[in-house]
Amino acid sequence: MATSSGTTISSDFSYPYPNPLQNSGSEENLQNLMDERKKKRMLSNRESARRSRKRKQQHLDDLTAQVSQLRKENNQIISSVSITTQHYVSVEAENSVLRAQVTELSNRLQSLNEIIAFMYQPMDTNCGFVDEQYGNGTEFVDEMMVNSLSYLCANQPILASADMIQY
Repeated sequence: MATSSGTTISSDFSYPYPNPLQNSGSEENLQNLMDERKKKRMLSNRESARRSRKRKQQHLDDLTAQVSQLRKENNQIISSVSITTQHYVSVEAENSVLRAQVTELSNRLQSLNEIIAFMYQPMDTNCGFVDEQYGNGTEFVDEMMVNSLSYLCANQPILASADMIQY
């Protein structure tokens, strides 16, 4: 069949171009069918978008809960590290005091051992000066015994009261 534009349209030609041979009732039905399909697609798309928004919101809620949980754990870890650091500083200070006490007590023990060694050592009458001559041939020790203020014996212990040493 020929049209005014010079093209032919067959009677079996269908959607999206309506057949001009069909009556206006079938054209109306076709339009209603297309409108229905369009509405169904729109409803389906809306429902799909709603489900997508719901999933997205659920994911966001899950991530927010996870952030909250991680912050809580982080605060607990920070608190634990702070307590551990305070404990470490306290123990380190105590160790420093103990080291100082060990040094002091070691020195005291060494002094006491020297005193004990001196007490059990036989007394020399010449204080370590063997046959030294002084002046006109008299022994050096004899001169020192006469003048007790100039007694220079090196191995004399110095006794201190135990109350004087603090630890």
